[in-house]
Amino acid sequence: MDMQIQKKEQKFKGKTLEELKQLDVREFAKLLRSRQRRTVLRNFQSQENFVKRAQAQTTKGKKAVRTHIRDLLIVPELVGMKLQIYNGRDFVPMEVTMDMLGHKLGEFSPTRARAKHKKDDKKKKVGK
Repeated sequence: MDMQIQKKEQKFKGKTLEELKQLDVREFAKLLRSRQRRTVLRNFQSQENFVKRAQAQTTKGKKAVRTHIRDLLIVPELVGMKLQIYNGRDFVPMEVTMDMLGHKLGEFSPTRARAKHKKDDKKKKVGK
């Protein structure tokens, strides 16, 4: 038996990454849900400008692109890029994957830290 195990190709709304990268930002918007579509169609110019600026920085040799823009929707041209998104205190590194398409950058850079409670604190409160 000469069977090769093939990794399942990821698709977004039935289209592969190569097909998505050929689409214009406004054409990609047609594949999104209504809220995301509205966001992209209203801000497509800033979307395209960010993609061009990010691609220019990666060709210059920068490892990761730093940004404060948290409300930018992730489009296919950003897949595979390393970004650092500001959360109000520091830049959180992330690599854009296919699963992130249609989400905003801010979703992957939490602004609030999880509450950390120590066991000792709980014992003191109960004893009083």
